[in-house]
Amino acid sequence: MTTTILSIDGDRFHINGAPTYSGRRWRGSRIEGLLFNSRMANAVVDDENPATRGAWSYADGDWSAERNTRELIAALPDYRRHGLLAIALNLSGGSPQGYSWHQPWHICGFTADGQLKPDYAARLGALVAAADAQGMALILGLFYGRQSQRLRDEDAVRAAVAGTVDWLVGRGARNVLLEIGNEVDLPVFAHPVIGAERCHELIGLAQARSAGHLATPSGRLLVGTSLVGPAAPPDSILACADILLPHGNRIDTPDGIRLHVLRTRTGAGYRGQPITFNEDDHYAFDAADNNMLAAIDSGAGWGFFDYRRIRERFEDGFQSLPVDWSTGSARKRAFFGLLKEVTGL
Repeated sequence: MTTTILSIDGDRFHINGAPTYSGRRWRGSRIEGLLFNSRMANAVVDDENPATRGAWSYADGDWSAERNTRELIAALPDYRRHGLLAIALNLSGGSPQGYSWHQPWHICGFTADGQLKPDYAARLGALVAAADAQGMALILGLFYGRQSQRLRDEDAVRAAVAGTVDWLVGRGARNVLLEIGNEVDLPVFAHPVIGAERCHELIGLAQARSAGHLATPSGRLLVGTSLVGPAAPPDSILACADILLPHGNRIDTPDGIRLHVLRTRTGAGYRGQPITFNEDDHYAFDAADNNMLAAIDSGAGWGFFDYRRIRERFEDGFQSLPVDWSTGSARKRAFFGLLKEVTGL
């Protein structure tokens, strides 16, 4: 059982009973209760397609899923020193090229009938424990659009949700928030039950299956799903999700971030949940205003999404395989520098 307990009180996150960044304000904005995170979607994945696996080789050796997770774990203390409290990953990964329409790799952590693969479970278990040791949380996604076809049918999808919930509950993973799917409002999922119109069914399944089984204030897992927007979440999701996880990739201006948060909070189904962007690839960290600062100004947390662009170095990006989990690139230094200033850590 983890000693780190992530909970929610109103629209604020708490760790071990105290609000995150307790008492902290920055440039007039409340930092207390926010959850800053970074997208590390491919933290525990492996590629089972021999035709693409070799593309992820390291300069000094073949691709290794175990090395990938091990090196991320080694970097967690550095992230924590800069004020990061959560990392976002997905059991079905994310595009190792950042954005790509054609995705032939096979990086899904579930079998065709929805069973959690043992090697994925082992790497996830190591990461849960390592984050716990740092007092950090995981935002754990289950499904990614271009890998959802690996699951045979809707029954397999439900089995994947139920099995992952049982696995987390069995280990007392009290530092994990469950994200059902990545950007479920995109029309790329092989099974409609994952999509925005029906995702509330899976949110409810995870909540009900974990209810009464965790020693936390809610007694169960906290569950939500991410949407790319820019429209506000549908009322069906607002009405049941414990957390709201918008993405800022399609929101090109800071004022667009502010408007999105306002639209969400004025939605008919909004119940006062915390809002945390857990993916945004807009930076400008040295500017007077940017998407991260706009989220903070709106009382929402923010998540850094960094991937390796064409002709960039190994050091760049936290999603493109193979990953250098250090904070040595210019973008990473800019994000973590601003985060440290904002959080006062």
